[in-house]
Amino acid sequence: MMSTPTVLVLPAPGQGHVNPMMILSHKLVDHGCNIIFVNSDFNHKRVVRSMDNNNGSSSPIKLVSISDGLGPEHDRVDLGELCDSMLRTMPSELEKLIEDLQLNEGIKVTCVVADVFMGWALEVARKVGIKGAFFWPAAASVIREP
Repeated sequence: MMSTPTVLVLPAPGQGHVNPMMILSHKLVDHGCNIIFVNSDFNHKRVVRSMDNNNGSSSPIKLVSISDGLGPEHDRVDLGELCDSMLRTMPSELEKLIEDLQLNEGIKVTCVVADVFMGWALEVARKVGIKGAFFWPAAASVIREP
C-alpha cells in the first residue's frame, strides 16, 4: 500500500508567483497529496495576514517559511539584492527545513515542486534524496518566439 505523497511547494518570492503555486497546491490536495507550502518569511507573514482577513478559513496546506536573508528594513523591490541574498541564504535554510520536518515532525517529503526561478531548490532536493519538478507560474505565451 502506498503512503500519501508529501509535496513541498516553493514559489519565487515575487508578485505573480505565490498565487499560481497556491492554486497548484490546492489541485494537488484535491488529488490526495499533503502539501507543505514554503514562502520567504516576508511573504509568509503577508499570506497568513491575508488568510486571517478571509474569516480565518482553515487550509489543508501546511504553511511554513524560511529566511530570504534580508531583514525587514530591506526593500525587496531591488531584485538584484533579493536574488543575491536568496542564493546565499535559502538553499541551506531549505535543507534545514526538510531535515527538521523529518526529525521533529516525522514528515517525509517525497517531492519538491519549485518555481522555475528557484532552480537551486531542486539541487537541494537531489542532495537529500528527494525527487523534484519545476513549475512555470506564468502564461505559456510569455515564452513564445518573437
